[in-house]
Amino acid sequence: MRDYFEKELNIPVYHTPQEFTINNKKVLIGHGDGLGPEDKGYKRMKKVFTFPVFKWLFRWVHPDIGVRLGQYMSVKNKLISGEEDAKFLGEENEWLAQYCRRKLETTHYDYFVFGHRHLPLEIKLQENSMYINLGDWIQYFTYGVFDADTLSLKKHSI
Repeated sequence: MRDYFEKELNIPVYHTPQEFTINNKKVLIGHGDGLGPEDKGYKRMKKVFTFPVFKWLFRWVHPDIGVRLGQYMSVKNKLISGEEDAKFLGEENEWLAQYCRRKLETTHYDYFVFGHRHLPLEIKLQENSMYINLGDWIQYFTYGVFDADTLSLKKHSI
């Protein structure tokens, strides 16, 4: 996609977590991929996908083949990580929560918002700091709501 969203749609794309201040609340928002001490499979895959030679070669692949390859890799990754990737590891073992705790050692954030784990999670990190993982629209139907003071996880009822 390179710069398609920025140039064609005027939508900024952030490749690293971004800090925002919303109504005096400091929020760190990101996808969450590759952060923390785990997520090793993703970290390996990212090294391959961002390697310049592979990026150059992929540009020469017809889009029909490229889309099929991407779908195959997505399914393969889910088969490799299996059910383990979708299990709650416990508040102390969730690697994105561990990442958040490390960030709090140097900078205060009221909220950390991620989605990479696809699990709906609300983990209190400190008295006034919360990690929220948004979940997904496929299995959990969850989303985040900020009411000008509090960020919380909600579930859409069908």
